[in-house]
Amino acid sequence: MSSTEEPKQFIPLNIAVLTISDTRSLKDDKSGTTLAERLTAAGHKLATREIVTDDIEAIRFIVREWIADAGIDAIITTGGTGFTGRDVTPEAIEPLFEKRMDGFSIAFHMLSHAKIGASTIQSRATAGTAGATFIFCLPGSPGACRDGWDGILAHQLDYRTRPCNFVEIMPRLDEHLRRPKAKGASV
Repeated sequence: MSSTEEPKQFIPLNIAVLTISDTRSLKDDKSGTTLAERLTAAGHKLATREIVTDDIEAIRFIVREWIADAGIDAIITTGGTGFTGRDVTPEAIEPLFEKRMDGFSIAFHMLSHAKIGASTIQSRATAGTAGATFIFCLPGSPGACRDGWDGILAHQLDYRTRPCNFVEIMPRLDEHLRRPKAKGASV
């Protein structure tokens, strides 16, 4: 069980929210609004928010831009994680991961199972890192976004959370890209 150490100072992150849907606009995007409201209420900054259709290349285009933006620390997507023909979020985003975060999916399904039972298997929630940016892909319902934020992300994106959190490892996410080759190494 995690806890929060109050003596540590909160570090606000710049978080981008991407809703993936063929039918939503900013006016009726309840899931994106849920995430935006929760992350700002927690003290983080909404770096940007967009809606994109369920199209692999369109999704990748935006996510690649955000990964390359040094002003964005984390990306949260909502939608497109199901099994219908238009649900392509994992197919679009997982190839961009440098490292997968299998534990996120497990933790999400544990939380979800407690609320919706076996129906949780209809979600392909996923997460990983790319370009020193955390990426979390949640289902497209406001309830799933609340569960994902309240049960996992609010804690892991809070520097005060113990025994560990994502914020404290952020400076080292891209160390493999900065590490010079060993002298004499041929690879």
